[in-house]
Amino acid sequence: MEELTARINKVIEKFGIEDKRKKIREIEAESLHPDFWKDQKQASEKMKQLSIIQDEVEKAELLANLLKSQEYQAAEKLLNELETLLYFSGQYDNAPALFSIHSGQGGVEAMDWAHMLYRMYTRYFEKRGWQFRTLEETPGEEAGLKSVIIEVKGNYAYGFLKGEAGVHRLVRQSPFNADNLRQTSFALVEVLPEIEEAPDIVIKDEDLQWEFFRSGGHGGQNVNKVSTAVRLIHKLTGITVTAQGQRYQGQNREYALKMLRAKLWLLKEEERKKQEAKLKGGYKTPGWGNQIRSYVLHPYKMVKDLRTGYETSNADSVLDGGLDAFIDEELRKL
Repeated sequence: MEELTARINKVIEKFGIEDKRKKIREIEAESLHPDFWKDQKQASEKMKQLSIIQDEVEKAELLANLLKSQEYQAAEKLLNELETLLYFSGQYDNAPALFSIHSGQGGVEAMDWAHMLYRMYTRYFEKRGWQFRTLEETPGEEAGLKSVIIEVKGNYAYGFLKGEAGVHRLVRQSPFNADNLRQTSFALVEVLPEIEEAPDIVIKDEDLQWEFFRSGGHGGQNVNKVSTAVRLIHKLTGITVTAQGQRYQGQNREYALKMLRAKLWLLKEEERKKQEAKLKGGYKTPGWGNQIRSYVLHPYKMVKDLRTGYETSNADSVLDGGLDAFIDEELRKL
């Protein structure tokens, strides 16, 4: 119990409850100003921030009360949740996430694997009570997905998901082969924060090249008959973003700019990490060369994270969205 008490006191201290209470009073005072709701977008963000801080303070106060009343089991469960929140110190950790899955080489096998990952992650989103919607989807010719992009909204969505970026490897008996041969498939997961405004990222109109074309995907006759799809090229970096999942061109333009802003931020973030790596030793960009997790379904069942060493033989649970243990381990490592 002494160890638990020490952990609880440490978390409560780090949470800075008095500072959070002060911030609550400031936002509440702001909200009473007659001009507060003139900027609906900014006001909405402020109220969202207020709700998050209030929730954190309430949980910290509850934790202290559980300790006083010696409800140690409930206290430890809540403590684990609050300890996780302390890992979210990144600038955009509480931002919505733009979550992408891309099938690797391997044809229909890889596309089926991408679809399995899509199901796994959307089940995880549902279990956390997050809102999500598919922004872009390119189905496979025979089965599965070539790629899919999902917008995920929830408390600390980007913070929880950013560690999932990288290559995911599947080993199983092929359901597409009559001989049930053992098959290895790969898929790439990309995770970006959805950034509305970033003072340190400047996007000039003269650096943008817009192209418009008809969408080849679903979405009704307007999508297929009018040039609603857009391709955005950032001339300075060569970054290209395509958006065709929305019905109207304006929506696709807005989404393309969000993706570009996030990718430019990621470039800056990777450069910063590379500089830090000179002191700490080693940094890998989460791309095709960097496998992060292996899912083996044959000849035995095992899911193993190659960064933390965490593993489980309950592969079915993992593929049904049971990712909490993997994500918690990764957060503790960051």
